Amino acid sequence: MAEFWDILDKNRNKMGRLHERGKPMAAGEYHLIVHVWIMNSKKEFLISKRTPNKPYPNMWECTGGSAVAGDDSLTTALKEVSEELGIALNPDNGQLFKSYIRAHENGSHDFADVWFFRQDVQLSEIIFQPDETCDAMWASAEKIREMIKSGEFIQEHHYPYFEEMVGVAIQHFPKTKI
Repeated sequence: MAEFWDILDKNRNKMGRLHERGKPMAAGEYHLIVHVWIMNSKKEFLISKRTPNKPYPNMWECTGGSAVAGDDSLTTALKEVSEELGIALNPDNGQLFKSYIRAHENGSHDFADVWFFRQDVQLSEIIFQPDETCDAMWASAEKIREMIKSGEFIQEHHYPYFEEMVGVAIQHFPKTKI
């Protein structure tokens, strides 16, 4: 089944047209993607492993994906975590950390919204989506850095904000019920 995205202009305004996933976007067209980082009370991050059939096979990453037509950023963040890991995040435990424009080698662009949630989740509660994820673990920031260096984690150019986010998350993110 085809997936459609809202086409946005450079100011994040909907242009009133849809884009079919997998087809090239025209110059000046953008779409919205989200990265979702979940931190538990031990200051560890929930990361998941991509299935072998996806680009970047068997690599670890944070949860994320593209907004489908009609969905806003928070809705997309909650939906991606639910779809990929079977977890219902409490929206009150989340905060938009950063928004930036990503440029791709093929000349396309998207808006990347980085969400940060504080929530304890038992690994036994996770339900993997067979075509998306095949494993999950809690990892410290240091463990993720080691995984990036060893090539197990999607490389840091996909997450240019990682160090900034870790600093803010661990030291300054407001305490919420977890």
